[in-house]
Order: sequence, then C-alpha cells, then structure tokens
Amino acid sequence: MAATLCHLNHGSGLKKLNDYLLNCPNITRSYQLSPLSGAAGTRRYYNRICIRKLEVERQKGSKCCFSRCRAELWDNTYKEETDYISRATLIWRAIKLPIYSVALVPLTVGSAAAYFHTGLYSARRYFVLLASSILIITWLNLSNDVYDFDTGADKNKKESVVNIVGSRTGTIVAAWLLLALGFMGLTWVAVEAANMRSLFLLASAVTCGYIYQCPPFRLSYQGLGEPLCFAAFGPFATTAFYLLQSSTSFPTSSLVYLYIA
Repeated sequence: MAATLCHLNHGSGLKKLNDYLLNCPNITRSYQLSPLSGAAGTRRYYNRICIRKLEVERQKGSKCCFSRCRAELWDNTYKEETDYISRATLIWRAIKLPIYSVALVPLTVGSAAAYFHTGLYSARRYFVLLASSILIITWLNLSNDVYDFDTGADKNKKESVVNIVGSRTGTIVAAWLLLALGFMGLTWVAVEAANMRSLFLLASAVTCGYIYQCPPFRLSYQGLGEPLCFAAFGPFATTAFYLLQSSTSFPTSSLVYLYIA
C-alpha cells in the first residue's frame, strides 16, 4: 500500500509528518471507500494519496520518500493501463495472422514446383486450395484454444477465443464446421484432378493436426509438436499440392500450359 511504502523512519519532523498523513481524515475515508470501486478504483485512490504525499515531500525536500512514492505512482498507473485491453486488440491477437502462412507456403511451393516440371498451373485450383487450407488452419486455431481451455492452460488468457466468445461449445462447433468445409474443398479439387493419392496425403496432414492437439492424443504435450507440424505442412501438404497442380485434367478456361523445349 502507498501508506506503508511511504512510511518515514528518519527524523522526528518527518515522523510527525508521516503520522499526520496516515491519520488524515480524507485519506482514511478514501481507503475505506476504495474497495467498493474494485481494484481499479482502489489504485486510483492510492494514486491520489501518493500525489498528496509527493506535493508535501517536495516542499519538505525528502528525496527518499519522494522517489519511493513516485515509483509507486508510476507502477500503479502502468497497471491500470495494462489491465485494460480493448476488445479489438484481443480479437486481433486471437486471429494469430502469422499462423496462416503455413497455408500459403506449402501451396505456393507445390504449385511452383508443378509449373516448373510440367508447365501446368490452375489459378482456380490454387485459390480453392488456399481457401480450403485457411479454413483448416482456422479449425486448428479454434480447437487448440478449446482444448487448451479444457486443460486450464488458457484459463486466464484474455485473447483466448473461448474467453472472448464466452462459449466453449460454440467455439468447438464452429471449428469442426470449418474443418468440414475445408476438407470438402480439398476433396473437390482432388476429384476434379482425378488424383486420389493427393487426397490421402491431405488426409494424413489433417490427421497430424488432430493428434497434435485433440484428445485423447495431444502429442504436443509430449514434445512431438514440431515433428508433426513438419510432416503435415512439409511432405504431406506440399506433395499433395504438387500432384493436384501437375494434373493434366484441367478445364480449358483455367489452364496455363507452357511447352518446354
């Protein structure tokens, strides 16, 4: 507390000044009423007390108490600012935008390799696969938040999707719906390309994501998260995208074909 941290033990004059501040009716009344306003209100009352003490100590020239009270005032002000985080900021943190690079990179690498070796590229398939991959990554993000919430790891995490939405059931239902939509897009492209091997590889990648975080496996807690992520977004996904883009069963309108001498 401010009254305790600013207690003076040096000199009879400063001792009397400290006793006066501690017994001041305004300060006592503020301290008694502060709990009714919650933690933020309590800190505001303490800040007012520190400001009063700072003004008195400036006049008396007590550098020790002045520095101590100023440090406490800054600390309380910093806590007030950090305790409040806008909802927009929490939502931005919950989106985790950099994680979606794992949807873009394997698809781009696989498509580039297919174009380099076969001269084939379908823009429509590329964007359908990209949208489907984003939906599946969103499933990973949401379900990971749900299962971390169940274990208590995200119980006090403000940017957790479950804490923002306020519904564990709604979050997990939305996650599985996104997975279903994403896998439907991947299946559609695989059927169009007449390449079922790619669908098997993509299913393997999704399975790696499932056992990474979902019960009863949760292999990420066993230190196997990195190998699973490498397998899912490396050999499985990249090879599957290569096979889908190198297929010759493209619609004529979306086909880019290059004769390589």
